[in-house]
Amino acid sequence: MPFLVQNNSRMQRYELPINGDAMAMAYYRMEGDKIVLTHTEVPFEYSGAGIGTKLADGVFSLIRKSGLKVVPQCEFMAHYAAKHPEYNDLITG
Repeated sequence: MPFLVQNNSRMQRYELPINGDAMAMAYYRMEGDKIVLTHTEVPFEYSGAGIGTKLADGVFSLIRKSGLKVVPQCEFMAHYAAKHPEYNDLITG
């Protein structure tokens, strides 16, 4: 199953379609040139299946491409960032 994370800027969230109507989401708000990741949701039935990790990887990749910095306030995203030092250059206060 291919995974494609997209930025839905109108809803201020990154989206990862899973199956049919299921979707994992990472919500954010903009603060100047920073993206503040505030909350991550993965449908319960996909808990533990690695969907959150796929979402986080896509989110950080898109942020890198955007040239912006990220503040991972969301506990899941902060934990992901701590385990992936390749994204350290994106992290800011």
